Amino acid sequence: MTKISANSEVLMHFTIKLEDGSVADSTKTSGKPAKLVMGDGSLTENFEKCLVGLSEGEAASFTLEPDDAFGQPNPDNIQHMDRTLFVGDAPAEEGTIIAFAGPGGQEIPGVITEVAGESVTVDFNHPLAGHRVIFDVEIVKVS
Repeated sequence: MTKISANSEVLMHFTIKLEDGSVADSTKTSGKPAKLVMGDGSLTENFEKCLVGLSEGEAASFTLEPDDAFGQPNPDNIQHMDRTLFVGDAPAEEGTIIAFAGPGGQEIPGVITEVAGESVTVDFNHPLAGHRVIFDVEIVKVS
């Protein structure tokens, strides 16, 4: 059986859960496994370390601390914006996730965390930043 190594191509199902058991992301909802090449940047180094040595057909579960998963929230990623920027399809409502254009033209999701008068607070931290997560994997194929 082929084991996952630094340059492997991996087809796997994964589920990322919070400590309370709630599912944050899972390939099982679509029924389609994820494909990645180790080291391609699609997973963080710490997530990849969990996979090294696993073989086809193997399942495993790993608990990752915030610093080993999505990091800690960065206060610099919280922005205060003028409410007039939020019109039409993008109303300023707490809990709304809005895609903003980043400096390179890529979309950056932000969560509106507070609306106070004419000020809207938007958090650009990863939604799982600061959380311990459980990373469940089922390895489908290794090449």
